[in-house]
Amino acid sequence: MDKWLYIDWQEIFVPSISILELFIRGSLVYLALFAVLRFLPSRQMGTLGITDLLVVVLFAEAAQNAMASHYTSITEGGILVGTVIFWSYFLNWLGYKLPKFQKFLNPPPLLLVKNGQMIYRHLEKALITEDELMSKLRQQGVEFLTEVKFAYMESDGGISIITSATND
Repeated sequence: MDKWLYIDWQEIFVPSISILELFIRGSLVYLALFAVLRFLPSRQMGTLGITDLLVVVLFAEAAQNAMASHYTSITEGGILVGTVIFWSYFLNWLGYKLPKFQKFLNPPPLLLVKNGQMIYRHLEKALITEDELMSKLRQQGVEFLTEVKFAYMESDGGISIITSATND
């Protein structure tokens, strides 16, 4: 009965490993995962697909132990969350302040269609089939490929379209 009412306040709030080690572990794992995800193709064209979700869940599971070894206190969890927030904000701030760094954070748009002609090597690079591209064009009200002056895959995986009629 005593176990039900006993609270180990030290275990709840006092970190079991150094705060600096938590910050370094969290930073290394965040930056490594960021780099891996940055260079994976945006396969789902702006949507979160089941494979994307699976990658995120598996990364989270794999990163958990690497980030904190074995932690139990709320303080350690807070430090790790703070570390992730810090790096996310800092990289965005750095991209804002240094435009060349922004190109590393977000890939440049990939030209998929030029003057009504698909650029097949770019479709292959982005792992987009002709049918998928045509589906995205139809969703944006474009019936024929010849109507498209330019179509780009943006850094977020979305497709932006400039039709010939837009600039006439």
